[in-house]
This record gives sequence, C-alpha cells and structure tokens, in this order.
Amino acid sequence: MNENKLKAIEASIKAGDAIMEIYKEDFDVEYKDDASPLTEADKNANKVIMSFLETTSIPIISEENKQTDYSERKTWSSCWIVDPLDGTKEFVKKNGEFTVNIALIDQQKSVFGVIYVPAQRLLYVGDVESNKAFKAEVPESNWDVDTLLKAAILLEPSHNSNPIRVVGSRSHMNQETLDHIDNLKEKHQKPVEIVSKGSSLKFCLVAEGNADVYPRYAPTMEWDTAAGQAICKAVGLEVISLDTEKEMLYNRENLLNGYFHVKTEL
Repeated sequence: MNENKLKAIEASIKAGDAIMEIYKEDFDVEYKDDASPLTEADKNANKVIMSFLETTSIPIISEENKQTDYSERKTWSSCWIVDPLDGTKEFVKKNGEFTVNIALIDQQKSVFGVIYVPAQRLLYVGDVESNKAFKAEVPESNWDVDTLLKAAILLEPSHNSNPIRVVGSRSHMNQETLDHIDNLKEKHQKPVEIVSKGSSLKFCLVAEGNADVYPRYAPTMEWDTAAGQAICKAVGLEVISLDTEKEMLYNRENLLNGYFHVKTEL
C-alpha cells in the first residue's frame, strides 16, 4: 500500500480522535443552508484530514471545504473525496453511528476507501487495486498503521442469505424502498429482514456480510458514498447508479448522487 493511502488511514484515525474530544463534552450545533447540522467536531476533523492530505499533492473535495469550480475539477485525473464527519445527526444523538470517510478517486472511479468509526475505534479499509478490504480495531494509544494492517480481518460479503437482509430504516422507509423489498420477496421467494445503521456504515454492513442489499432511494452526496463504494468494490460488489445502470462515478459536475443499489448474490 503506497504512502498516500497510509496517510489517509492515519488521517482518519487522528480525525476520529479530534471528533471524540468534542463528543465527550457538551457542544453547540449550527445549521447549514440546507438545514443539515454542523458542529465543532466537523470543522476540527476537517482540519486534521487536510493537514495530512494536502501533503499528497492530490486535489481534495471535502464537504467542509469551499468547492472548487467544475471548470477546474474536470481537469483532475485523481482526487480525494472527504467527509470529515459522516452522520452528524447520529453524532448529535450520541448513538455512536458516525464515521470519517476518505476516498481516493482515479478517472472518476473510487479506488481506495477508508471508513473510521471513532466511537467504536473500528477501521474499515478497501483497496480496489489489491481486491482486498478489511477491518481492524484501533488501540487507544501506541498504534501505527503497519501494525493495524497486519492484524486486520479480511472482509467477505455473504452469499445466498436466508432471510435477505436489507439495509434500511426500521422507523421510516419511503415507498420506493418498500416496493423494492416487495420485489425482492417475490423474485427470490425468501423472507426479508431490515438491518439498520447510520452513516456510511451501511456499506460496511454489506461488505462484511452482515447485510445483503443496500437500496438507496434518498439523496446522498459524493462524500457520503465514495469511501464505502471502494470498500464494497474491493470485495467484489458493485455500487450501481440507477440513473446509468453502471458503476457510480465521482468528481461529477453535480456532486449530488442519484439513487443506487449495492447487493450481494441473493
């Protein structure tokens, strides 16, 4: 694994530490123009990640940075896509289901992804080049990336699960997701179980075999999905855009994603 990828892994863990410093205390919540929450943790994590990634000479798209105009972005052959704190709503609720997302994009395809879960000190990494994804527990102190990688557990998706485990919300799902679930039941003649998780952990559930299908019929941004897509791709799963019926691409003019599916062999 090259130096830039190792930097991304280290950046995610250090950003997670910055997030947890705020998480343990009372904190203020601001709201952006789109009514999404923003905390000091988002800002601090972004500063940490930028301090690492800016040394790689690869341009960066981050949720918390001012976005570069597409006239310049379209000339980039590669870039980082970052969400310093994915699941700010989960962070505010203090339920632990929030993540740090860092992805490397090459020719608009997600080729490397890191998802770090600060509250659980769990690290997920997917490297499409080596066709491997893994997770590791990060000690409280005295850790280094090489040791983490050596102790990591390889991820493997499930095959022909019964019941079919669908990633969704237990409390509220839109009609398109409910219709998709009905279609799965009819097509495969199997019962369906709903598995619920916040943030980009939804991708990790499928990649590590704890869910089979992740149908997304709700808005997401590129920084919500890029790292998770790389982790899924590294274990042989496709993240398919329902707009194009092809692999979801990145560094597009519009950073808002369309609907998509992730699924294992059913």
